[in-house]
Amino acid sequence: MPSLRCLVPFSAHVVVAAFTLVAAAQAQPRPPLALDEALQLATTQSRLAEAARAQAQAAREMAVAAGQRPDPVLKFGVNNLPVDGPDRWSLTRDFMTMRSVGVMQELTRDDKLQARAARALGEADLAQANQRQVLAMARRDTAGAWLERSIQSSMRELLLAQQVRARDQVSATEAAQRGGKAGLADVLAARMQVEQFDERIAQVDRAIAVATTQLARWVGDEAARPLAARPALTLPDWATRDPASLAAHHPEVAAALQQEALARSDAALTRANRSPDWSVELMFNQRGPSYSNMVSINFSLPLPWQAAQRQDRESAARSAQLAQAQAQREDTERARAAELRTLVQEWHNLDGRRHHHDQVLLPLAQQRTQASLAAYRGGGGSLSGVFDASQAELDIRLDSLRLELEIARLWAQASAWMHDEPAAMPARSTP
Repeated sequence: MPSLRCLVPFSAHVVVAAFTLVAAAQAQPRPPLALDEALQLATTQSRLAEAARAQAQAAREMAVAAGQRPDPVLKFGVNNLPVDGPDRWSLTRDFMTMRSVGVMQELTRDDKLQARAARALGEADLAQANQRQVLAMARRDTAGAWLERSIQSSMRELLLAQQVRARDQVSATEAAQRGGKAGLADVLAARMQVEQFDERIAQVDRAIAVATTQLARWVGDEAARPLAARPALTLPDWATRDPASLAAHHPEVAAALQQEALARSDAALTRANRSPDWSVELMFNQRGPSYSNMVSINFSLPLPWQAAQRQDRESAARSAQLAQAQAQREDTERARAAELRTLVQEWHNLDGRRHHHDQVLLPLAQQRTQASLAAYRGGGGSLSGVFDASQAELDIRLDSLRLELEIARLWAQASAWMHDEPAAMPARSTP
């Protein structure tokens, strides 16, 4: 398996791009980017959100037009124009020739107009639900990228501090070797530890670069700003309620509910269309000066003579589509309820593990490091024992940050359930 050092060239361009943004920010100091500000920027600046808003506005405008009756139709022409004989092409000599002008209006039933308007309003509601779904996705991805970069930056600071200590240990070991108190193996072990820190820092740098690029996807150039202190991530109060009742408030379920309502409107409109609409036509016919002018009035009505093969089939299709929408909505509700249950269970598991790391394992590791160092200084321990204890303490600190990163990803996932803008959360110092 290739070492991490071999992977550095493949992602160097990503690292350079991300840190170029950071360097630009350092040239002109800007205030740190807080998590709630990043979420607000993602909501207001997202082009997907803007597209969803435009779609909702278009659907609302169409809802007004759908409830109107069709425009009247103007009709004009010439009837019974002779084409041969002595009166050919004459508009006035033949008594049957008429110049006609009229208007025709379709008399759409009120219940059908209401069904059309309701269907168009359903489209507007669905577009609004889709907008909420897009905003939820923007909040989730923005929160995930912001928290990823913040925690990876904390890992980098921790590794840099340990790297400084490792270099000091190299100097101390080389001095001890010159004094005959350490061997070449101890010096090589100290140098190898420094090189290992270089690789681990390079790996974290790549993760920070990727997170910065993902954050810029939603907040643009603001991703170049330094990050503010991480907020204390706590499980929302609503997450402890019954998942089945909460599922209906998820944006994806809300969209499924609107899709079901739209299918119901389609079925109602199909039922209304089974009753044909009358059309009335008023026509004025002008003849030659020797003949009387005439007025005609006509009524027309479609004849559904194949209702079993057309109207009935359309009604059956709409009923099947409604059943499909209902089944999909129920499945979406079950999936989101299961997702919430899993989220809460994983949250408590990770939170418990992190508490155990911070309150039990880390103090023990610190005591071990201090004991190993004291034993080495007293001549009763080895330098490798000090390295091992220091490495174990570092691993526990990094594991605690990794657990925090997993919790942060769950929090970002939970943020997709929030309908309103997330409230400001109390900040804590970044470790």
